[in-house]
Amino acid sequence: MNKVILIGRLARDPELRTTAGNVSVATFSLAVSRPFNPQNGGDAGADFINCVVWRRTAENLAKYCHKGSQIAVEGRIQTRNYTAQDGSRRYVTEVLVDNLTFLGSRADNNSVQDINNTVGNNYSAPVDNYTEANTTNIEPTDISEDPFKDFGEEITLSDDDLPF
Repeated sequence: MNKVILIGRLARDPELRTTAGNVSVATFSLAVSRPFNPQNGGDAGADFINCVVWRRTAENLAKYCHKGSQIAVEGRIQTRNYTAQDGSRRYVTEVLVDNLTFLGSRADNNSVQDINNTVGNNYSAPVDNYTEANTTNIEPTDISEDPFKDFGEEITLSDDDLPF
């Protein structure tokens, strides 16, 4: 099984091109945070993963997202090779995107404001089945209220009560 799911931020603006057959393709690099590592001073770092997306989703990505936009991608890893102009053999590993979701809020990313006004804060479009009508606007939950208020009395635990 070859399946990849990533959430990260665009490391650079997407590069939109059109093939000879007039099909849109966008390439981009996704910066994905690594887990926190206290051994190196807490600096988690990031991996920069090359991705490719096709057709209408490529056009929407290039139109509404830019460097720093947070997105989620679902796809598969693909490897290919080619011969460079200097005659050396080059190998490329990239994620071929099947589904792409725009994440974040308007405050995080002003460039997606137009599409968010149309289809809601989280925009998801499968590569081959693009539909805006199926996306709804989801209101955030009020977190100022205690979610456990109806569960009875407060329980106090000491360190001796914990199994670890």
